[in-house]
Amino acid sequence: MIERRALLTAAAALAAPSIATAQGAWPSGPIRIVVPFPPGGSTDALARLLAPRFQQELGVPIVVENRGGASGSLGTALVARAAPDGNTWLIVFDTHAVNPALIPNIGFDTQRDLTPLLLFGTAPMVLTAHRTRPYRSLAQVIEAAKARPETVTYGTIGNGSLAHLTMELAQRAGGFRLVHVPYRGGGPLAVAAVAGEVDLPIATRPALGVHIDSGAIIPLAQTSATRSPSMPDIPTFAEAGIPGIDARAFWGFLGPANLPAPIKQRMEATLRSALEVPAIRERVLALGIDLDPQGEAVFGPFIARQMEIWGRVVRENNIRPD
Repeated sequence: MIERRALLTAAAALAAPSIATAQGAWPSGPIRIVVPFPPGGSTDALARLLAPRFQQELGVPIVVENRGGASGSLGTALVARAAPDGNTWLIVFDTHAVNPALIPNIGFDTQRDLTPLLLFGTAPMVLTAHRTRPYRSLAQVIEAAKARPETVTYGTIGNGSLAHLTMELAQRAGGFRLVHVPYRGGGPLAVAAVAGEVDLPIATRPALGVHIDSGAIIPLAQTSATRSPSMPDIPTFAEAGIPGIDARAFWGFLGPANLPAPIKQRMEATLRSALEVPAIRERVLALGIDLDPQGEAVFGPFIARQMEIWGRVVRENNIRPD
C-alpha cells in the first residue's frame, strides 16, 4: 500500500504541470471579434481581413460578429460585459470616443470597462463638393455661406458623428453657417454624395474615396492638422483658412477590462504580426487608414483626449443623437 501510494503521488506530481498548463492555456476555444456596426463598413472590413491570420496564428476558429446599433455602443456594451478570458474582442471607430457624451445611460464606462489594446491608426475626413456645384475650394464655400447663411448643405454619416462635430467647430471658427443633413451611415451618405443630394459630403476616404477617384465629387479640404500621406494633394482646413481643426477618425482593437497580462501580450503580438504581412498591410492602407500601430500605453490616453475634446463639442452645441 505504501509503495502504491508513493507511485500515485509521483504520478500526480508529474501530471500536475501539464494539467496546470492545459487549464491556463490561451486560446482554448473559438474567439469572437465583435464589430459594433452592420456589415460593409471599414471596421467590418478590417475584422474580416485580420480574422484568417488570427486563426492561423492562434490555432482556433475566429468568428466576426456584427452587433450594430446606437452608433456602435450596443456591440461595445456586449464586450464591456464579457468575461476577461481573451475570447471576446472589439474593433471600434471614432464614434467610440463620442458616444459617452452623446448617449445618456450608455450602460458601461468607456475607460474602466474596456482594455484599449491597440490603436491601428487614424485618417482625416475629407470635405467634398458634388461636381455640379460651383465650389472648388473651402474659401469659396465660406464665401457662399456668409453671403447666404444656412442655404449650403453638408452631409455626414449621422447626427453627433465626428464629421458633424468637426463642421460645428469649423463654422464657429470661420463665422459661417451651413445646413447639416445627417444620413444613417457611410453607405447611405455615399449614395447621396454621388447623386448630388447634398452640396458638401464629408466623411473619411474609405467612405468617399471611390467617388473622389471617379470625379463625381471634388475634394476641398482634409480635417487633420497636417496632410495625410494618403491624400498629399488635398489642403488642410488650416491651410484653407480655418486654423485649429485636427479631427481624425481612428480604428482600434479592445477587449474587456482586467485581461491577464499574458493574454494581452499575445494578442497584441498577433495583431502586430498580422499588420506586418505585406498583403494585409496594403489592404489596410487601401482602406484609407494611416497605419501607425500603438499599444495600450498610447491608445488609452488617446481615447481619453478624444473623449474630452468631442464631449465638450457635444455639450457646447447641445447635440443629440438621431
